[in-house]
Amino acid sequence: MEKTWNNKAWFLVLPVLLLVAFSAVIPLMTVVNYSVQDTFGNNEFFWAGTDWFTQTLHSDRFWDALWRNLTFSMIILAIEIPLGIFIALNMPKKGLGVPVCLVLMALPLLIPWNVVGTIWQVFGRVDIGLLGHTLAAMGIDYNYVQNATHAWITIIVMDVWHWTSLVVLLCYAGLVSIPDAYYQAARIDGASRFSVFRYIQLPKMKRVLLIAVLLRFMDSFMIYTEPFVVTGGGPGNATTFLSIDLVKMAVGQFDLGPAAAMSIIYFLIILLLSWVFYTVMTQSDAADAGVPKGE
Repeated sequence: MEKTWNNKAWFLVLPVLLLVAFSAVIPLMTVVNYSVQDTFGNNEFFWAGTDWFTQTLHSDRFWDALWRNLTFSMIILAIEIPLGIFIALNMPKKGLGVPVCLVLMALPLLIPWNVVGTIWQVFGRVDIGLLGHTLAAMGIDYNYVQNATHAWITIIVMDVWHWTSLVVLLCYAGLVSIPDAYYQAARIDGASRFSVFRYIQLPKMKRVLLIAVLLRFMDSFMIYTEPFVVTGGGPGNATTFLSIDLVKMAVGQFDLGPAAAMSIIYFLIILLLSWVFYTVMTQSDAADAGVPKGE
């Protein structure tokens, strides 16, 4: 019997589609419009074609900022994913400690991004900050304002403090969903703790790890508020990521055409890298499950 489709359900999602079009598609089209035009003010525009894209792709300023973004994201993933798994594995699964640990893990996530930057800006100051003053008292010459290495360490530690909790909560949700039968079978077989992690816990966490990796990559690659508040992109351009450089170009220099072209390239790079992460991890998951590619 031929199946009858009821297309009336589309009317239920129409308000959402209109809202998405208004909040995302229309601003994106505006950016695309600016990226192919030039203006000298008075709302007068001149066709520029792909000149701004060519200029951006041949700019050392763009590639340097992109390299800083990639380096930062890779460092963040290399630290937060293993650390989040480790903390989740050692959190209690029963008793009063469960809600206490969950609340403590969630606290950093509740703090707004600009407040996090302000906290660490004050925390790291040598004159009044607890961290900066303590390191200075220990004889360590720490100054994130003048030393590029110290600035990088500060924003990396700040991001780890702020966002590792997200990885922990996702991994913990994956762990508590594992049936006890798996652990009982492992105890009967005399499996070691590492074997339990390798063959039971890690495979069961793969889907939540995929979400964690994608979320942390996208967020770390688009980071703006925290490093801007702490270092302002300095010292020099040491912590000037693409987002900070883009704001300086659009707002500080008012170069709307180049800024629009850079923002589109930035957007496409995030989409491409996120797709690569998703494809690699889902294919690995399918391979472990014995599912042929494409099914």
